Amino acid sequence: MSHTIICGMDAHDNTLTNRIGVDREAAETMTVRNTQEGREKLFQHLKELAREYEGARILVSYEASPIGFGIYDECVAAGIDCHILAPTKMPKSPRDRKRKDDRSDAQKIFELLKGHVLAGNRLPDIWIPDHQTRDAREIVRSRLDAGEKLTAVKTQVQTLLKRNHVKRPETVRRCWRTSHYRWLEEVELNPGARIALSSLLRQIRSLEEVIKDLDKHIEALSQTERYQLPAEALVVQIKGVGLLTAMVFLTEIGDMRRFSNRRQVGSFLGLAPTCRESGEENDRKGHITREGSARMRKILCQAAWVRTIYDAEEARVYTRIAEKNPKHKKIAIVACMRRLGILMWHLARDAQRKTGVFEDVQQEVAHAQA
Repeated sequence: MSHTIICGMDAHDNTLTNRIGVDREAAETMTVRNTQEGREKLFQHLKELAREYEGARILVSYEASPIGFGIYDECVAAGIDCHILAPTKMPKSPRDRKRKDDRSDAQKIFELLKGHVLAGNRLPDIWIPDHQTRDAREIVRSRLDAGEKLTAVKTQVQTLLKRNHVKRPETVRRCWRTSHYRWLEEVELNPGARIALSSLLRQIRSLEEVIKDLDKHIEALSQTERYQLPAEALVVQIKGVGLLTAMVFLTEIGDMRRFSNRRQVGSFLGLAPTCRESGEENDRKGHITREGSARMRKILCQAAWVRTIYDAEEARVYTRIAEKNPKHKKIAIVACMRRLGILMWHLARDAQRKTGVFEDVQQEVAHAQA
């Protein structure tokens, strides 16, 4: 009879709290430092247990968090099966929400793994991107972060002017153009406000240079073998989708083949409606789930609004849905976002099939695991 060493891990920056058990046996707690030495100590302990049980399989799992995929990579390198779980898809009772500590969190993960091993229960695990996808995400996400910071600083400028009762003259027609910056440099303010405004303007110039540099790197990334055909398909064939939107979509989803239908895509994007149905009560749809990547929904929202302006068909869809309930026009734009996300998935999936990049990646992963 084959055995399985089960390890439910609650991972933090400094510590790893583990609940470890074999098959149906009760779990024991092992806490190590989240350092190279501490992780090696944990792996060594798991392998010693596996030898005691005649080459038992080792299964480790932890929740997705800002610590990333480093522990997963080390597990794979050590020949240990590892799953990263989605926190939003893990069941939690009201009592669990009130009682939270490292040991109980590790126990919950251990019980999920135990149910998976003994009863075949489905794990709420996430897709693990390959190293190239992770690296590409760093560039694209940095560009989005820089854009958000720039917007925040510009808002600070507008707020400062409002506090000091300064209005933009009619001769400066558009904000954040050359004439607008020139006016900001020359506008009369009290000494303290002038110092603050000058500081904000320096931050804006610095962020604009950062954005310009990151845009060059994203353009270069889009010309690589992995992204060239999918990016061109999205930018050329869909109105309202620019290079940044296309690259955010491609890097966040990665392998388009992991979705088999549009419902799975809508669920991943967090644009599927919640439902409530019990007994004789009819199915009632609620707000969208908002699961998945918030940055994806943000870029889809921006692109969807542009499409309602420049794409006649999309404008008709938006108007038709909005007219059904004028007080809830957000429903219409969310529907357009979902339509756009599914359209982008179809085009990107077809383009990825032509490149064959992710077929090669899967073969490399299978070879490494073997």
